[in-house]
Amino acid sequence: MIDVYAFATPNSVKVPIALEEMGLDYTLHSIDIRSGGQKDPAFTALNPNGKVPVLIDHEADGGPLLLSESAAILIYLAEKTGKLLPRSGAPRARVFEQLFFHGTAMGPAFGNAGFFQKFAPEQIPLAIDRFLGEANRVIGVLDALLATQRFVAGDELSIADVANFGWLWKREFVGINFDATPNLARWFGELDARPTFQMAIAKTEALAAG
Repeated sequence: MIDVYAFATPNSVKVPIALEEMGLDYTLHSIDIRSGGQKDPAFTALNPNGKVPVLIDHEADGGPLLLSESAAILIYLAEKTGKLLPRSGAPRARVFEQLFFHGTAMGPAFGNAGFFQKFAPEQIPLAIDRFLGEANRVIGVLDALLATQRFVAGDELSIADVANFGWLWKREFVGINFDATPNLARWFGELDARPTFQMAIAKTEALAAG
């Protein structure tokens, strides 16, 4: 059995999406970051970094595995199941290329753009312009890529698509839209219509209910 500690966040939703796509059984546990649940000692005992998501695979080879960081979790699950990640060669390298692009470009840009608009103690126009501009640049890069291929790493769905979907699912929080990125809009719509994605999103949103 797999336990996932998460909340209704862009990084959290990636894990149930992958689990649904891979057909693995799992249980979601809500860590309410609105009330500081990520700082609770019971949670920091699982992840000293105090971030969701966290996964525990009780049936991992060698005994239970506790893992944090959404990208690491996606790679582990892909290698565990043999799904959403090519086994070798250029196709596998392309998935990692796009997964790392997400981690170094989209994640920081979207996260900082959202923070400086919604949570910063004071409005700092320079910071907002910097990170919102970078977020729009990043989706432009993805849009150009998706003009030539179906998914972000090629013609097959991969964990790189799952990773990028997370932040784009919460694009309104950042102030991003698809008006100038029709290829990205096509890609997002195709993923958003998958029953596995819909199930995972519904379960993730339920973590914030009440």
